[in-house]
Amino acid sequence: MTQTTDFPRQAPRAIGFVGLGHMGAPMAANLLRAGWAVTVWNRSAAALESLAAQGARTASSVAELRDATVIIFMLPDLGFIEEAAEPLLAAWREAPPELGTVVVVMSSVSPQAVQGFGVRVAAASGGRASVIDAPVSGGTVGAEKGTLAIMAGGDAADFERISQVLDSMGTTVRLLGPLGSGSLAKACNQLLVGTTMAALAEAAELAESSGMDVPALFEVLAGGLAGSNVLRLGGPRIAAKDYTPTGPAKFMHKDLGFVLESAAAVGSATPMASAGHALYGTLKDQGLGEQDLTVVRETIARLGAGNKPSQQ
Repeated sequence: MTQTTDFPRQAPRAIGFVGLGHMGAPMAANLLRAGWAVTVWNRSAAALESLAAQGARTASSVAELRDATVIIFMLPDLGFIEEAAEPLLAAWREAPPELGTVVVVMSSVSPQAVQGFGVRVAAASGGRASVIDAPVSGGTVGAEKGTLAIMAGGDAADFERISQVLDSMGTTVRLLGPLGSGSLAKACNQLLVGTTMAALAEAAELAESSGMDVPALFEVLAGGLAGSNVLRLGGPRIAAKDYTPTGPAKFMHKDLGFVLESAAAVGSATPMASAGHALYGTLKDQGLGEQDLTVVRETIARLGAGNKPSQQ
């Protein structure tokens, strides 16, 4: 949506941050290290205490963030964000923010649904608040190091207002189009990551079942056209069958669902996304969704268990 310009718009002063999980906590910490004044809210008291020890203020409710010029949400899905934001929207209906607020959705959410959220935020605030979707890629390592890739969608003027805030959390920050564009870019990212990880897992199972050395195979592949960050970071864990979670695998099923949703809206074919969505759905059905994305190897191993030739 086009930003209303009748109200004063100021550069960020106070930043509100909602959601201090595996990704949110280090992202908020990087904002503090960069010198921003950050007020945090989270359901878990332990996460609040940790950020308070690093210099953050803490809020007892999201409504207390109503006067922040930037409010960042880093929760598992848009439904959680809408629930957490309702007290804020209610506060804005009583007294809209005077200086303009940019609400930044940094979770992986539906590109279509986040546009609707933008409409609701604008209505509740009398046009004084707007939404940018800015999901991230880079995992917990990128969140901790401040090297995330940040894919944004929204009004260009709003993006310029918060660009320095985003730069404090990432090294590749781009505005890709109107609201929803960031989420669509993240969906495309997940299409590449999810299907590549599945292909690596499939290759590992095939190689090991054939008597090959999987780490050696991945080392050779990394030197050729198949080399990628997914192979570099995920390959050793797939080879070692290390499924210690850095982020729940179940979210890949959700993200690939966003690919299918977006493709259906424009009539684009999705053979890879459809196959990946089905595979990660099976992973969830197997009870593996809380483990790392690399656990897709276990899913493929179970699928192949009935195909093993009998030993004579």
